[in-house]
Amino acid sequence: MNRRNTPFTLKEAAEEAPTLASLMRASRESNERLQSIQFLIPTKLRSVIFAGPVDGASWCLLIDGSAAMSKVRQLIPVFQAHLASTGVPSLEIRLKLRLAQNR
Repeated sequence: MNRRNTPFTLKEAAEEAPTLASLMRASRESNERLQSIQFLIPTKLRSVIFAGPVDGASWCLLIDGSAAMSKVRQLIPVFQAHLASTGVPSLEIRLKLRLAQNR
């Protein structure tokens, strides 16, 4: 067994662990998608929308509050069209209410 006695970064750990690398890649992809659509989100809603998991052809947005979720639901076709125009393949965008304990 090869053990290191020196500290290493998360990036180095991810490079040595395929599962962690995959999770980091999915997280980065999700955050990039959210960043890409920020300008389409009304200013007051931006603070209540968070990047969620990417699962194949599905992407989840986490929303604080059911009223905000209703408004964001109306924007899904706009988000999908924009993402498609930037080269992101057709995908389903799901919305989930963030639990109070995660805030």
